[in-house]
Amino acid sequence: MQPASKANQHTTRISAHLHPPNFQMEESLGLMHANCQAKGTALGFKVAILGAAGGIGQPLAMLMKINLLISVLHLYDVVNTPGITADISHMDTGAVVRGFLGQQQLEEALVGMDLVIIPAGVPRKPGMTRDDLFNINAGIARTLCEGIVKSCLKAIVNLISNPVNSTVPIAAEVFKRAGTYDPKRLLGVTMLNVVRANTFVAEVLGLDPREVDVPVVGGHAGMMILPLLSQVKPLCSFTPPEIEYLTSRIQNGGTEVVEAHAAVKFANACLCMLRGDAGD
Repeated sequence: MQPASKANQHTTRISAHLHPPNFQMEESLGLMHANCQAKGTALGFKVAILGAAGGIGQPLAMLMKINLLISVLHLYDVVNTPGITADISHMDTGAVVRGFLGQQQLEEALVGMDLVIIPAGVPRKPGMTRDDLFNINAGIARTLCEGIVKSCLKAIVNLISNPVNSTVPIAAEVFKRAGTYDPKRLLGVTMLNVVRANTFVAEVLGLDPREVDVPVVGGHAGMMILPLLSQVKPLCSFTPPEIEYLTSRIQNGGTEVVEAHAAVKFANACLCMLRGDAGD
């Protein structure tokens, strides 16, 4: 059996991971970046998901929990994070998971983060225009970015909240007013367009989507999404009806879980960049 002192220390450490009273208490217990990892795992990055209880946030949290580049995963939302945190934390991977509930815990959730992923906001509902969506989600994005300014100035920010074409400029203005804007650290996630394009083109070609690369340019809204079907790899050609079909499907298709998958691919690319990996 373990000596009583070691057993008590072990119990205290586990309790602090699951129920951290505040960030200062974590520091006093020695739960800093170097220690916040399961035994045997490599030192990784600290990642926060803002909007972790939503339709994108939940599968995104699960997929990020299994990412070996992550040692600490913070899950924040205004509702339901305790239950989601409990579920995700039970996964047998090394990242330590902590949940944060409500705006009063936003800054605490962000302290020391290397990467912040923001899927927070309401989804577009039938009859809702993009202006309606913007009026709601712009305010949410602004509040979250104000928290980032206060808690993790150097973090890379991946903004998913729609309409991305409009929420990214809002976030940029928050950082500009604070004098902390860095265009290399604020990224609107439109990887979803590429994921869809690769999948839909692969179906037409009869290939594995992982073998297909479809460049997509433009924005992240309807006709602004432009797949460059003449530049597909491997080289191929499409009939006019195929081009019309693929373009329309890429511009108008999608589900929330697919969006979470796309967000994970983009986030992983950011983490690899932070690690210093070479690549495109």
